[in-house]
Amino acid sequence: MNPAPAAQLRATDFLDIEHESVRAFTANAIGNASTDRDKATRLFAAVRDQIWYDPYTVSDDPAHYRASFVLETGRAYCVPKAVLLTAVCRAAGIPAMLGFADVRNHLQTETLRALMGGTDLFVYHGYSHLYIDGRWMKATPAFNSELCARFGVPPVDFDGDNDALLHAFTADGAQHMEYVRERGIFDDLPLNAILTALRHTYGPLMFKSAPVIADAFTDTPSGHNRPDGISAGSHSPGEER
Repeated sequence: MNPAPAAQLRATDFLDIEHESVRAFTANAIGNASTDRDKATRLFAAVRDQIWYDPYTVSDDPAHYRASFVLETGRAYCVPKAVLLTAVCRAAGIPAMLGFADVRNHLQTETLRALMGGTDLFVYHGYSHLYIDGRWMKATPAFNSELCARFGVPPVDFDGDNDALLHAFTADGAQHMEYVRERGIFDDLPLNAILTALRHTYGPLMFKSAPVIADAFTDTPSGHNRPDGISAGSHSPGEER
């Protein structure tokens, strides 16, 4: 069994595990779970489904990548969602790190593809690296279950025993996700490297405000705007951009 360094349990500016909202979300999600495996699976499901995946919330404001901010807004793209899962696992005493990889997403809306300059390559896709029962495992909480249903993709489940990565194929056998390049595992969010890669790949439009977009990613059902136990904030999807 490889011991996990203390750094993988500590708070950082992004992983603000002592913030009241982070502690409340962690406690609500864990409930009566007693083992690290059970805690991690519940935290994964809570982050996956209570935070709506919205690729139009990419921001170059560091404050938008704090775990507490993700809870305040209730929607985020894969990197802040991975930050939140990593933070709540640390808050629960589970060593956790952040991992990144470039992936090809074969399921896009026309609006998203246009914003990305016509490519389907997502650079620095974020996931969490969790230490459970002496082993490190990868878990990506990016796509909430309802969004997966819209695209005909089964949601990624994490059982605490195996990696939980994005599916290579949809339910009907069509190609979905392809992992192209690993970017590494980090104790904290390498935000400068991420923003540099985003600007280089997609240009400055990724960070500029735009008119309200209505497609499968943004058409959220009423009542699915706040994670459990968190007070509503004043941010809209347009403001996040």
